Amino acid sequence: MSRRFADPSMPTARSAGGRFELDTVLKRDIFSTIERGLWHDAEGEHPAVRRHYAGVKWWVKPLARHFARREARALRRAQGSGHTVPVFALEEGWLVRGFVDGLPLQIACPVGNAAWFAAAREGLRQVHRRGIAHNDLAKPQNWLYAADGGAVLMDFQLAICFSRRSKLFRIAAYEDIRHLLKHKRSFCPEALTAREKKILARKSLINRVWMATGKKVYNFVTRKLLNYHDTEGRGPRAMEEGPRLAAALASAPGVRDAHICDFPTPGGSFGLYAFVEAAPDVTEAALRAHLASTLPGHTPPEHIQLVSELPRDETGEVRDDLLRLVALNQLDQMDQLPRTPAQQAALDAIIRERRNLSDRVRRGI
Repeated sequence: MSRRFADPSMPTARSAGGRFELDTVLKRDIFSTIERGLWHDAEGEHPAVRRHYAGVKWWVKPLARHFARREARALRRAQGSGHTVPVFALEEGWLVRGFVDGLPLQIACPVGNAAWFAAAREGLRQVHRRGIAHNDLAKPQNWLYAADGGAVLMDFQLAICFSRRSKLFRIAAYEDIRHLLKHKRSFCPEALTAREKKILARKSLINRVWMATGKKVYNFVTRKLLNYHDTEGRGPRAMEEGPRLAAALASAPGVRDAHICDFPTPGGSFGLYAFVEAAPDVTEAALRAHLASTLPGHTPPEHIQLVSELPRDETGEVRDDLLRLVALNQLDQMDQLPRTPAQQAALDAIIRERRNLSDRVRRGI
C-alpha cells in the first residue's frame, strides 16, 4: 500500500494584516514581475519577495495565477524543511514569500565545495519527505548559495504536491536528484559517488519521452507563441540586446573586449552596464559615438566603464559573476565568490570607478 505523506498544518496567509513595501524590481517577464522588499505585519518586518502578476496580459493571467497558487501550496507544505522560504501572503494578483540573502548557483559557482552539495542533497531530501517534487531543478538559478553557506531551493512554480508515495512521485523525485547531481558534476565532480554516477547515466522513461515530445511543444508555446525565454535571472534586454552591444563595443578602435551586465532602474525597468577593456586613450564619448554609427536606433548602455583589465578565470573567460555584482552594486556579496589575487587586483580597480552607486530602487505602493 502506498504511504501517505504528512502535510504539516500551515498558518494562513497574513495578507489581511500585512503590507508589502517595494524596494527593488529584480526581474520581469511575460508571467510576472519579481520584486524585493519588506513584508510588514503584526510580528514585525520581514525581508520578502513579491511575485506580482496583476498587470500581465489577460490571456496570460490564468496561467500566472495557477503558477502562483502552485508555488504557495508547495512552499507551505515545505515549511520547516530548513531549505525553503515561508509564504507571507497569497492574494489575487500577487504572492509574497520570504527572501534569503545569497547567490544563485550560476554566480556562486561552488567549485570543489562538497559541503554545499551535501546541504543541497539534504534540502532536497527534506522537500521530498513532504511529498513535493520540484520539477525545475535543472536551472542553476533555482538553487541558492545562502550567505551562511547553506543551500536553499527556490521557485516552486512547477512543483507538484503528492498525497502518496506513488510511482509517479518516485520518478519525479528521481529526476530532481539527477538534476542536482548534474550541477554537482559541473562544480564538484570529484565528490560524486559510484551510485550518483549511475543515477546521472540513467534518465527515467518519462524524462526521455518528455524530451522527445512534450519538451518540443513546451518550447514552441513559451518561446514562439509567448516569446518567453529563460534568462537565468537577467532582464530580457540583457539577453536580447547585450550580445549585440558588446560585439559593437569590442569592434571599436583601441578596445580589446567588452562585457555587459544589467541592473534594475527606477520605474521597474532594467539598464545595461558595459565594462570595456580598452587602451588608455579611448574615451566614453568615442565609444558612444561608435555605437551610434554602428547600431543606429539601438539604445546604448546606461553605464559604460572603461577598464584596463577585466577579471578572467584560468581559461581566459571573463568573470561574469564578479562583474554582475559590481553592476548591481552588491559588493557585500563578493565574499561568497572565490577569486585569485590577479582577479582581485583587476576587480579592485573596477570597483573604485564603478558607475552604479545604488542597489536600491525605492517607490511606494
